[in-house]
Parts: sequence; C-alpha cells; structure tokens
Amino acid sequence: MSSPKHSPRALPDVALELDASRAGTLDAVGMQAIEMPVLVAGDDGYAQRAGARVDAFVDLAKADARGIHMSRLYLHLDRHLSAEPLSPASLRRLLRDFLESHAELSTRASVRIRFEHLVRRAALASAHTGWRAYPVEIAARMTRERFETEVSFDVQYSSTCPASAALSRQLIQERFSTDFPAGAKLERSEILAWLGSSDGIVATPHSQRSTANVRLRLSDNAPFVIEAWIDAVERALQTPVQTAVKREDEQAFALANGQNLMFCEDAARRIRSALDADSRIVDFHVRAAHHESLHPHDAVAVATKGVVGGYAERA
Repeated sequence: MSSPKHSPRALPDVALELDASRAGTLDAVGMQAIEMPVLVAGDDGYAQRAGARVDAFVDLAKADARGIHMSRLYLHLDRHLSAEPLSPASLRRLLRDFLESHAELSTRASVRIRFEHLVRRAALASAHTGWRAYPVEIAARMTRERFETEVSFDVQYSSTCPASAALSRQLIQERFSTDFPAGAKLERSEILAWLGSSDGIVATPHSQRSTANVRLRLSDNAPFVIEAWIDAVERALQTPVQTAVKREDEQAFALANGQNLMFCEDAARRIRSALDADSRIVDFHVRAAHHESLHPHDAVAVATKGVVGGYAERA
C-alpha cells in the first residue's frame, strides 16, 4: 500500500532575515566554476559538446535583501546551455532570465564559460591528421540598457629567435672558413656533404614553445566564429604546434620556423595585423609570451587595437 501524499511543507528561508546594521548593496553575488556541459558550433556546421566551468553572477542592488536566489541561476544555466550552441543571442536570453528572475534584487548580470574547443588539424606534409584542444573563454555581461560579449583563447606556436639565428649563421661561416681555407679547391659534392654533417652545422638557433593569449570584444550580435579567429592567428604566426608528425612533417616544421624567425614583438604585431581587419571585433588584447629556452623567464609583448576606453588603457 502506497503511503499517502502530503501537501508540501513550508520550509524555513533564512535568506529573508537580515540584520539591519549589516544591510547594503553588493557588486556581485553568484557561483564560480559550476560544472556544466555546453554546445559549441564548429566551422563544419556541427555542434560539439564540451565540459565547461561556468561562473554566474548578478549584483545585489537591494540593500535590505540578505541574498540572491542562486538556485535560480543554476537552473537557468542548465536549461539554456543544454538547449542550443553558444551564441550572443543565446547568452542574451540567459542573462535576461537571470535579471527577470531577480527583478526585485538585481540590475546587472554576467556569465563566464571556460572550455576546450577541439579542432581536427591536418599534418604539414603527410596525409595524417590529429586533434588540437584550444582553451576558450566566453564572457557576457548585461545591464538593463547594455549587452556585451568577449571571447578569449590561447594559441600555442613555435618561435625561433632571430638574434640566435644570426649568431648561429656567423659560427657556421667561421667553421666553413676554417674547414675550407682561402685558396682551397672546392668540390660541390664535398661542400654538400659538409653542409649535411654536424661539423658543418655547428650551431642552431634556440626555439621555444610560445603562447598567444587573445581577447576579443565583439560588436553587437557578432557570431562566435572561434575556429575562424584561431585560424587567422595561426596563419599570421605560420608556426602553430602540430598534432600527428612524421619525419616529413617535422622537416616542414623546421622549414616554417627557419622562414618565420620572430621575437615576441614580431609575433604580437603579426597577430594585431590579422585582427585589425575584422569588423566584428570592436577591440582586442594580444599577449605573446615566448617561454624562453635561453632564459628562466618569459619574453612578453602586448598589442591592442587602441580603442579609447578599451584594452589599451588597461594593458
């Protein structure tokens, strides 16, 4: 025999209690690092599901309220982020629900979503492909009058030092002068053999894995074309790290490094040129960090679009 159903009990809500001596507004109240799946549209038209960490906040504009309704924020996140791929329109609806569910308490809302975006990449020379995971962060903010979005991502690449390359070439020249003194009869086959030996290439320039962190503030309703922006940065740099690598791919990578010597300043300028032409981007902040193999510290350059009141003033 089933137990009789009972009417819901009234549960205590201490959030309604407030010590008047401690009243006051708060800039933001919410939750950080919420575990949540998100849908992310790829350039191929398909949406991939990614595990994300989500921060959700509203302000507490009512001074005599003790707190917000955090469960409402969570339920809105669960409903919206599972229903459709991330887009400015979907995040606008999400934040509108944040505010409408806190109409008596809040005037602004924000969400920040961190995940890894997987992209299939072709090898440089062989027929192989492999996966790259790009850390991505999407943030959106809304007030009663304004809505804005920001996309951030990291791109890893190889940087070969131009100064080290020049110093290496000088040492190779000096070794050549020693091994083939003035007046010596030179045979083409002998020189080719020398160039292919460790005696000939006595020095190599230092290279290192490097990271470009890119933040983009977008125009109203600009779509999240994450892969297109990552591709633009990697084309500008020419030496993104690789996935599947056979010997022919490694050789092609060595060639790309040799033809794209760059200081961190060069890398930052290359990325700035690539992003400057995109009308969907209102402002950008680029941080090129070369994790030096010569030094125990990083070499860093920062570039912005230079918008008044934008990233440039906080660089």
